[in-house]
Parts: sequence; structure tokens; C-alpha cells
Amino acid sequence: MSRSFLSAALRLLPAAALLLGATAIEAHHSFAAQYDNTKPVNLTGALTKLEWTNPHVYIYIDVTDPATKKVTNWAFEMGPPHMLQRSGWKRNALKTGEMLAIEGWLARDGSKSANARRVTRKSTGEIMGAATSNTQTTTGAGAGAATGAAKK
Repeated sequence: MSRSFLSAALRLLPAAALLLGATAIEAHHSFAAQYDNTKPVNLTGALTKLEWTNPHVYIYIDVTDPATKKVTNWAFEMGPPHMLQRSGWKRNALKTGEMLAIEGWLARDGSKSANARRVTRKSTGEIMGAATSNTQTTTGAGAGAATGAAKK
């Protein structure tokens, strides 16, 4: 390799690093960009899937419209696995078919998705924080939420 090639490559390195960094930042969205904290949602349904992946855990429930009896699958984004684990969640904590009540904020794009704030097991009343965005805690308390510890 010539000295001029190495010199040029070294000059371009900072620009390449900035470009790659901007791409990574863009890939991880902010709460406000995707969800509307002025549009709370409270839905109850049967668990269909729990995706335990980075950077966010997703929980899916089938919600039945009481008027039409139409079933719609909703996706709820939660925090990263490590935060959920620190708050007591386990990968296999919930079972498919289990009835859950989920509180959160609607997606801005009108899709059947939301950012979860609190997950409540209907069978036991156990409250599990979603460790997600909007300055909340792992107990489900935070911005726009009632404060208090999770029920154990």
C-alpha cells in the first residue's frame, strides 16, 4: 500500500465513523418518535407470543372487540431483556393463552401496537413493569402513571 493511500484512508476514517454511528442511532428509535404519551391504551387479551430479543422484548395479545367479537392481535414493545430480568421477569414467566391486561401508549402510526408500561396477570393480579421508555420504572410507574411498587 502506498503512503498516499494510507494517508487518504486515515483522513476518511472519522467521516466513516460518523456515518456508521448515525445509522446505529437512527436504528434505535426514541419513545416520542414512535409512541404518543397523550394516547394511553388499556387492553386485555390472551397471550399469543413473547419475543425475548434485544434491543426490546415484544409481547403479543389477542384482543376481542366486545361489540363485534372481532379478534385483533396487538404488539407491545417493552424494555430490553436485561432490565426485565433485573425487575424479576423470566423468559418463560408467561404462558401462551394466559390472560393479561396491558397498559401503555399507542403507536403514532395507527398500527395495532403500543409501548407497554405495565403488564397485569388477570389470574393473580400480579403487576409486572415493562421496563420500557417514557421515564418509567420497572414497576410500571413513571410519566403519566400512578406510582407504587409492583404487587408480588
